[in-house]
Amino acid sequence: MAGFFKKKTVDDVIKEQTKELRGTQRQITRDRSSLEKQEKQLEMEIKKMAKTGNKEACTILAKQLVQLRRQKNRSYAVGSKVTSMSSQTKLMNSQMKMAGAMATTTKTMQAVNKKMDPQKMQQTMQNFQKENMKMEMSEELINDTLDEIFDASGDEEESDSIVNQVLDEIGIEISGKMVNAPSASRNKPTSSATKSDGISDEDIERQLKALGVD
Repeated sequence: MAGFFKKKTVDDVIKEQTKELRGTQRQITRDRSSLEKQEKQLEMEIKKMAKTGNKEACTILAKQLVQLRRQKNRSYAVGSKVTSMSSQTKLMNSQMKMAGAMATTTKTMQAVNKKMDPQKMQQTMQNFQKENMKMEMSEELINDTLDEIFDASGDEEESDSIVNQVLDEIGIEISGKMVNAPSASRNKPTSSATKSDGISDEDIERQLKALGVD
């Protein structure tokens, strides 16, 4: 029952019309074939009457032949019209489908345009660009800070290494000189002996300069 009362769509209507037009075209073709047979029969009858000399019968048959040929020509015109109607129906169906597709596309575009605010989108893009720039600046600042920390740590370690090396060398030299130096309990050195046997500030500065430490 539901299928019986189902509303016909445009495609269903066009299919039915196309089917009817095809049936009409076949019927016109059959009628034309029948008219052509009658035309041949009349031509034969007219020739027969002409041989017998029956002029009146020839005239009547000739009038029938003229009407029959007119009817046959009209069948050609009707058949051409039916064919044109069928083609026009198919064309209209195609145009309706195309219009339906355009209507659907238009609705979709309208829905998208309603949801898409150009000003809001522009503001979003600007905010994104601004935040991206902030992130890049923060990243650059962090990298610079880390570089400074690691560079300072490296410099300090290198400086400590140089100082330790200098002190080690000085300590070894002092120890070597202190071995030969007289003990304070045994013999108190004079100022001249201390100056000649000990290491002065000038010696330390000379050692540091030799190692490249200013």
